[in-house]
Amino acid sequence: MADPMRIRAQASGDKATVRVLMSHEMESGQRKDANGKIVPAWFIQEVTALHNEKTVMTAEWGPAVAKNPFLQFAIKGAKAGDKVTILWKDNKGDSRKDEATVS
Repeated sequence: MADPMRIRAQASGDKATVRVLMSHEMESGQRKDANGKIVPAWFIQEVTALHNEKTVMTAEWGPAVAKNPFLQFAIKGAKAGDKVTILWKDNKGDSRKDEATVS
């Protein structure tokens, strides 16, 4: 399983800004190794964000997303103490789920 995501969720007024740093190698499938062999594609395909167990965002990614991707979005109606959950799944079947509390 991949390293934990770094999630920061800060409330401001009637919304919360969520920042997520995901740890993932994100290979495009076009790079060659030292022996000249193509490195197989390995990337996050689906990202889902939940606010208090309710889906607020989904994204479909591909091989063009950079290594260790950063994601930022806002959740309208979130307040301090609410729970934010981020899930991702990659093209090899690996997945990760991490949570944070809105401050």
